[in-house]
Amino acid sequence: MSQPPLHLRGVLLDGTAEGEHVGELWVTTDGRVSLDPVPDAQTVADGAWILPGLVDAHCHVGIGADGPAELEEAREQGHTDAAAGALLLRDCGSPIDTRPLDDDPRMPEIVRAGRHLARPKRYIRGLPVDVEPDELPAAVAEQARANPWVKLVGDWIERGAGDLAPLWPEDVLRAAIDAAHAVGARVTAHVFGEDALPGLIGAGIDGIEHGTGLTDDTIAMMAERGTVLVPTMINLDNFPLFAEAAGDKFPRYGAHMRELHARAPRTIAAAIEAGVPVFAGTDAGGGVEHGRIVDEIAALADVGLGPARAVAAACGAARDWLRRPGLTDGAPADLIVVDDDPRADLDVLRRPSLVLRAGTALSWLRSARAAGARDQR
Repeated sequence: MSQPPLHLRGVLLDGTAEGEHVGELWVTTDGRVSLDPVPDAQTVADGAWILPGLVDAHCHVGIGADGPAELEEAREQGHTDAAAGALLLRDCGSPIDTRPLDDDPRMPEIVRAGRHLARPKRYIRGLPVDVEPDELPAAVAEQARANPWVKLVGDWIERGAGDLAPLWPEDVLRAAIDAAHAVGARVTAHVFGEDALPGLIGAGIDGIEHGTGLTDDTIAMMAERGTVLVPTMINLDNFPLFAEAAGDKFPRYGAHMRELHARAPRTIAAAIEAGVPVFAGTDAGGGVEHGRIVDEIAALADVGLGPARAVAAACGAARDWLRRPGLTDGAPADLIVVDDDPRADLDVLRRPSLVLRAGTALSWLRSARAAGARDQR
């Protein structure tokens, strides 16, 4: 649907730690960025900071508090994320098909990983596709043909051991990851503990989710291979609840989860210091509410990234990693506008004066700069 062209002037942040310049851009009637003037454009920002839409690199559109969500609940989840400025989501596993939501102009863009792949009775009931180890390469290949990412459950509680344990043999992991790479897809894995990490990283996995069990050795492996970490900092606050839920039935697991939680800030800081690529993901869906991307950015800043790199981890750098454009000519006009430099004050990301999804305003506050820009038209 055609819409009026827009004009924005100010500090253009490409969303990386250092990239910025004073300039202007336009939004065409079909909702794309133009670096060339567009006639009759309405100025909607002047003297503001303009960024590509934020990225939540680990969320679950389609998982509710009690498991799989209905499609309309998934729609509400996406709307909540978009209103918070997260206009690009990497959905790290959903038990429902959310593609029917792609035509909704208020939905963020979703980069999908299909359904989790796990062994029977080794993950949350109702969420994964259950497969045995010898079936994993074929299951990964099937997911990879339909999605740019595949999500494995790398470890989960093993009842016999009463603690976290790996799900997959290393040779099976290599065959499965190779199968995904052969069709251009990437693979990531949920991992809380220590034991599954060497096999996953050694098999060539592209990413690790959570990563609380990282050690000096596995951090070095990730840094050497360029394996990405999405630590989901705000979800780590739930570890004590997971431990409490284990009760007297799995005391080893409960103690392990408390230990992982206690050392998590040091673990993630060590990975950052070693040069492991880190991106922002909330793990929204189920135990974490949607719309909390700025909380995750702040947590990454506090744990060692610092404000500028934390913004990059949820903006331009994350977009590059997910192979999505930012403030480039012809890109979808997924933009957020704030009144001050977010690298100096992360809280400004909580109150954007304008959020555009493909050129359509999702929210528009009457800030001083935005009001001044509109008054000039």
